[in-house]
Amino acid sequence: MKHIELPPKQKKNPKAIIRNWLVAIILVIIYTWTFSGINIDWLKVIERSTENFGRIIPRLFSPDFSATGEILLKMVETIFIAYTGSLAAAIIAIPLAFMAASNMSSNRFLNKIGLWILGGVRAFPDIVLAIIFVAAVGPNPFAGVLAIAIGSTGMLGKLYSEVIESIDMKVIEAMEANGANKIQILFYGIMPQVIPEFLSYAIYRFEIDVRASSILGIVGAGGIGTLITFAYLNRNWEEVGMILLVIIIVVTIIDMISSYIRKRIV
Repeated sequence: MKHIELPPKQKKNPKAIIRNWLVAIILVIIYTWTFSGINIDWLKVIERSTENFGRIIPRLFSPDFSATGEILLKMVETIFIAYTGSLAAAIIAIPLAFMAASNMSSNRFLNKIGLWILGGVRAFPDIVLAIIFVAAVGPNPFAGVLAIAIGSTGMLGKLYSEVIESIDMKVIEAMEANGANKIQILFYGIMPQVIPEFLSYAIYRFEIDVRASSILGIVGAGGIGTLITFAYLNRNWEEVGMILLVIIIVVTIIDMISSYIRKRIV
Protein backbone atom coordinates (compact mmCIF):
# COMPACT_ATOMS: atom_id res chain seq x y z
CA MET A 1 0.00 0.00 0.00
CA LYS A 2 1.41 3.33 -1.08
CA HIS A 3 1.99 5.78 1.74
CA ILE A 4 0.57 9.24 1.04
CA GLU A 5 2.44 12.10 2.61
CA LEU A 6 0.32 15.02 3.65
CA PRO A 7 1.69 18.52 3.18
CA PRO A 8 3.12 20.04 6.36
CA LYS A 9 0.74 22.17 8.37
CA GLN A 10 1.34 25.86 7.99
CA LYS A 11 2.49 27.62 11.10
CA LYS A 12 0.01 30.09 12.49
CA ASN A 13 1.10 33.67 12.37
CA PRO A 14 1.13 35.07 15.95
CA LYS A 15 0.32 38.56 14.65
CA ALA A 16 -2.73 37.26 12.76
CA ILE A 17 -3.94 35.40 15.88
CA ILE A 18 -3.58 38.52 18.05
CA ARG A 19 -5.33 40.64 15.40
CA ASN A 20 -8.28 38.21 15.14
CA TRP A 21 -8.67 38.10 18.93
CA LEU A 22 -8.58 41.90 19.14
CA VAL A 23 -11.26 42.20 16.44
CA ALA A 24 -13.45 39.63 18.23
CA ILE A 25 -13.05 41.38 21.60
CA ILE A 26 -13.85 44.79 20.09
CA LEU A 27 -16.99 43.40 18.43
CA VAL A 28 -18.14 41.80 21.70
CA ILE A 29 -17.57 45.11 23.54
CA ILE A 30 -19.50 47.08 20.89
CA TYR A 31 -22.48 44.70 20.91
CA THR A 32 -22.51 44.51 24.72
CA TRP A 33 -22.42 48.30 25.02
CA THR A 34 -25.14 48.68 22.38
CA PHE A 35 -27.60 46.23 23.92
CA SER A 36 -26.90 47.41 27.47
CA GLY A 37 -27.87 50.95 26.44
CA ILE A 38 -31.22 49.86 25.00
CA ASN A 39 -33.96 49.86 27.58
CA ILE A 40 -36.17 47.05 26.25
CA ASP A 41 -38.52 44.88 28.23
CA TRP A 42 -37.96 41.68 26.24
CA LEU A 43 -40.72 39.78 28.03
CA LYS A 44 -43.26 42.46 27.08
CA VAL A 45 -41.96 42.50 23.49
CA ILE A 46 -42.33 38.72 23.18
CA GLU A 47 -45.78 38.81 24.82
CA ARG A 48 -47.10 41.54 22.48
CA SER A 49 -45.53 39.96 19.41
CA THR A 50 -47.16 36.62 20.19
CA GLU A 51 -50.51 38.33 20.77
CA ASN A 52 -50.31 40.38 17.54
CA PHE A 53 -49.15 37.43 15.46
CA GLY A 54 -52.01 35.32 16.72
CA ARG A 55 -54.50 38.09 15.90
CA ILE A 56 -53.13 39.47 12.60
CA ILE A 57 -51.42 36.61 10.75
CA PRO A 58 -54.59 34.47 10.34
CA ARG A 59 -56.35 37.51 8.82
CA LEU A 60 -53.46 38.10 6.39
CA PHE A 61 -53.91 34.54 5.16
CA SER A 62 -57.62 35.20 4.53
CA PRO A 63 -57.33 37.70 1.63
CA ASP A 64 -60.32 39.86 0.68
CA PHE A 65 -60.96 38.94 -2.99
CA SER A 66 -63.70 41.58 -3.29
CA ALA A 67 -60.99 44.27 -3.52
CA THR A 68 -59.16 42.52 -6.41
CA GLY A 69 -60.24 45.04 -9.10
CA GLU A 70 -58.96 48.13 -7.30
CA ILE A 71 -55.76 46.36 -6.24
CA LEU A 72 -55.00 45.25 -9.82
CA LEU A 73 -55.51 48.82 -11.10
CA LYS A 74 -53.04 50.14 -8.53
CA MET A 75 -50.62 47.31 -9.36
CA VAL A 76 -50.72 48.31 -13.04
CA GLU A 77 -50.01 51.90 -11.99
CA THR A 78 -47.07 50.62 -9.95
CA ILE A 79 -45.68 48.76 -12.97
CA PHE A 80 -46.03 51.89 -15.13
CA ILE A 81 -44.20 53.95 -12.49
CA ALA A 82 -41.38 51.42 -12.42
CA TYR A 83 -41.22 51.14 -16.23
CA THR A 84 -41.19 54.89 -16.86
CA GLY A 85 -38.61 55.53 -14.14
CA SER A 86 -36.40 52.64 -15.28
CA LEU A 87 -36.55 53.75 -18.92
CA ALA A 88 -35.60 57.32 -18.01
CA ALA A 89 -32.76 56.06 -15.80
CA ALA A 90 -31.45 53.74 -18.52
CA ILE A 91 -31.16 56.72 -20.88
CA ILE A 92 -29.82 59.28 -18.40
CA ALA A 93 -27.20 56.83 -17.08
CA ILE A 94 -25.49 56.41 -20.48
CA PRO A 95 -23.76 59.84 -20.74
CA LEU A 96 -22.90 59.72 -17.02
CA ALA A 97 -21.39 56.27 -17.50
CA PHE A 98 -19.18 57.52 -20.33
CA MET A 99 -18.05 60.40 -18.09
CA ALA A 100 -17.26 58.01 -15.23
CA ALA A 101 -15.48 55.39 -17.38
CA SER A 102 -11.73 55.86 -17.05
CA ASN A 103 -10.97 54.60 -20.57
CA MET A 104 -13.43 57.00 -22.25
CA SER A 105 -12.75 60.33 -20.58
CA SER A 106 -9.27 61.76 -21.08
CA ASN A 107 -10.19 64.67 -18.82
CA ARG A 108 -9.61 63.50 -15.22
CA PHE A 109 -11.77 66.30 -13.86
CA LEU A 110 -14.81 65.23 -15.91
CA ASN A 111 -14.15 61.63 -14.93
CA LYS A 112 -14.22 62.56 -11.23
CA ILE A 113 -17.39 64.63 -11.73
CA GLY A 114 -19.12 61.63 -13.29
CA LEU A 115 -18.04 59.36 -10.43
CA TRP A 116 -19.15 61.90 -7.80
CA ILE A 117 -22.58 62.32 -9.42
CA LEU A 118 -23.20 58.58 -9.58
CA GLY A 119 -21.90 58.08 -6.05
CA GLY A 120 -23.99 60.95 -4.67
CA VAL A 121 -27.17 59.68 -6.31
CA ARG A 122 -26.64 56.15 -4.99
CA ALA A 123 -26.36 57.52 -1.44
CA PHE A 124 -30.10 58.33 -1.35
CA PRO A 125 -32.57 55.46 -0.79
CA ASP A 126 -35.60 55.44 -3.10
CA ILE A 127 -37.97 56.17 -0.22
CA VAL A 128 -36.02 59.33 0.71
CA LEU A 129 -36.07 60.51 -2.91
CA ALA A 130 -39.82 59.84 -2.99
CA ILE A 131 -40.35 62.01 0.11
CA ILE A 132 -38.35 64.82 -1.50
CA PHE A 133 -40.26 64.67 -4.80
CA VAL A 134 -43.65 64.35 -3.07
CA ALA A 135 -42.81 67.61 -1.30
CA ALA A 136 -41.68 69.15 -4.61
CA VAL A 137 -44.40 68.06 -7.08
CA GLY A 138 -47.15 66.83 -4.78
CA PRO A 139 -48.49 63.38 -3.82
CA ASN A 140 -48.96 61.76 -7.24
CA PRO A 141 -47.40 59.01 -9.40
CA PHE A 142 -45.09 61.53 -11.08
CA ALA A 143 -43.20 61.86 -7.79
CA GLY A 144 -42.71 58.09 -7.82
CA VAL A 145 -41.43 58.18 -11.40
CA LEU A 146 -38.88 60.86 -10.50
CA ALA A 147 -37.75 58.95 -7.41
CA ILE A 148 -37.29 55.72 -9.40
CA ALA A 149 -35.56 57.53 -12.29
CA ILE A 150 -33.03 59.34 -10.11
CA GLY A 151 -32.43 56.39 -7.79
CA SER A 152 -31.91 53.94 -10.66
CA THR A 153 -29.59 56.30 -12.53
CA GLY A 154 -26.92 55.94 -9.86
CA MET A 155 -26.86 52.15 -9.98
CA LEU A 156 -27.18 51.84 -13.76
CA GLY A 157 -24.57 54.52 -14.37
CA LYS A 158 -22.08 52.68 -12.16
CA LEU A 159 -22.77 49.32 -13.84
CA TYR A 160 -22.65 50.87 -17.31
CA SER A 161 -19.29 52.52 -16.59
CA GLU A 162 -17.84 49.17 -15.51
CA VAL A 163 -19.11 47.58 -18.74
CA ILE A 164 -17.52 50.37 -20.78
CA GLU A 165 -14.21 49.97 -18.96
CA SER A 166 -14.18 46.25 -19.82
CA ILE A 167 -14.59 46.64 -23.62
CA ASP A 168 -11.92 45.50 -26.06
CA MET A 169 -9.87 48.66 -26.70
CA LYS A 170 -8.03 46.97 -29.59
CA VAL A 171 -11.18 47.44 -31.69
CA ILE A 172 -11.13 51.17 -30.92
CA GLU A 173 -7.42 51.45 -31.71
CA ALA A 174 -7.90 49.62 -35.02
CA MET A 175 -10.73 51.96 -36.03
CA GLU A 176 -8.67 55.02 -35.09
CA ALA A 177 -5.75 53.68 -37.14
CA ASN A 178 -8.07 53.38 -40.14
CA GLY A 179 -9.19 57.01 -39.82
CA ALA A 180 -12.61 56.53 -38.15
CA ASN A 181 -14.03 59.62 -36.44
CA LYS A 182 -15.47 59.78 -32.91
CA ILE A 183 -19.07 59.20 -34.03
CA GLN A 184 -18.12 56.13 -36.08
CA ILE A 185 -16.07 54.73 -33.20
CA LEU A 186 -19.01 55.25 -30.83
CA PHE A 187 -21.64 53.59 -33.02
CA TYR A 188 -19.56 50.86 -34.64
CA GLY A 189 -16.83 50.18 -32.08
CA ILE A 190 -18.22 50.85 -28.61
CA MET A 191 -22.01 50.47 -28.69
CA PRO A 192 -22.09 46.95 -30.23
CA GLN A 193 -19.89 45.78 -27.35
CA VAL A 194 -21.92 47.35 -24.55
CA ILE A 195 -25.57 47.32 -25.72
CA PRO A 196 -26.34 43.68 -24.72
CA GLU A 197 -25.11 44.22 -21.16
CA PHE A 198 -26.73 47.66 -20.98
CA LEU A 199 -30.09 46.10 -21.85
CA SER A 200 -29.55 43.24 -19.40
CA TYR A 201 -28.78 45.60 -16.53
CA ALA A 202 -31.72 47.88 -17.45
CA ILE A 203 -34.15 44.94 -17.37
CA TYR A 204 -32.70 43.72 -14.08
CA ARG A 205 -33.10 47.20 -12.63
CA PHE A 206 -36.72 47.21 -13.79
CA GLU A 207 -37.29 44.09 -11.65
CA ILE A 208 -35.90 45.93 -8.63
CA ASP A 209 -37.90 49.07 -9.41
CA VAL A 210 -41.20 47.16 -9.49
CA ARG A 211 -40.55 46.05 -5.92
CA ALA A 212 -39.38 49.54 -4.92
CA SER A 213 -42.44 51.17 -6.50
CA SER A 214 -44.68 48.96 -4.39
CA ILE A 215 -43.73 50.85 -1.23
CA LEU A 216 -43.35 54.41 -2.58
CA GLY A 217 -47.09 54.96 -2.27
CA ILE A 218 -46.69 54.80 1.51
CA VAL A 219 -45.23 58.34 1.34
CA GLY A 220 -47.72 59.50 -1.31
CA ALA A 221 -45.80 58.71 -4.51
CA GLY A 222 -48.58 56.66 -6.12
CA GLY A 223 -48.92 52.98 -6.81
CA ILE A 224 -50.14 50.10 -4.71
CA GLY A 225 -48.35 51.41 -1.62
CA THR A 226 -51.23 53.89 -1.22
CA LEU A 227 -53.67 51.02 -0.75
CA ILE A 228 -51.32 49.37 1.74
CA THR A 229 -51.31 52.58 3.79
CA PHE A 230 -55.10 52.93 3.83
CA ALA A 231 -55.64 49.23 4.59
CA TYR A 232 -53.07 49.34 7.39
CA LEU A 233 -54.53 52.47 8.97
CA ASN A 234 -58.01 50.90 8.88
CA ARG A 235 -56.60 47.64 10.30
CA ASN A 236 -58.08 45.85 7.28
CA TRP A 237 -55.62 42.95 7.36
CA GLU A 238 -57.63 40.87 4.89
CA GLU A 239 -57.13 43.57 2.24
CA VAL A 240 -53.45 43.84 3.17
CA GLY A 241 -53.19 40.07 2.64
CA MET A 242 -54.79 40.41 -0.82
CA ILE A 243 -52.42 43.24 -1.73
CA LEU A 244 -49.40 41.19 -0.68
CA LEU A 245 -50.68 38.21 -2.67
CA VAL A 246 -51.03 40.34 -5.83
CA ILE A 247 -47.56 41.85 -5.34
CA ILE A 248 -45.98 38.41 -4.89
CA ILE A 249 -47.66 36.97 -8.01
CA VAL A 250 -46.94 39.98 -10.25
CA VAL A 251 -43.32 40.38 -9.11
CA THR A 252 -42.69 36.64 -9.58
CA ILE A 253 -44.09 36.74 -13.13
CA ILE A 254 -42.03 39.82 -14.00
CA ASP A 255 -38.87 38.21 -12.58
CA MET A 256 -39.43 35.07 -14.67
CA ILE A 257 -40.05 37.02 -17.88
CA SER A 258 -37.12 39.40 -17.38
CA SER A 259 -34.77 36.53 -16.49
CA TYR A 260 -35.73 34.78 -19.75
CA ILE A 261 -35.19 37.98 -21.76
CA ARG A 262 -31.81 38.66 -20.12
CA LYS A 263 -30.61 35.14 -20.89
CA ARG A 264 -31.55 35.63 -24.54
CA ILE A 265 -29.83 39.02 -24.76
CA VAL A 266 -26.48 38.19 -23.14
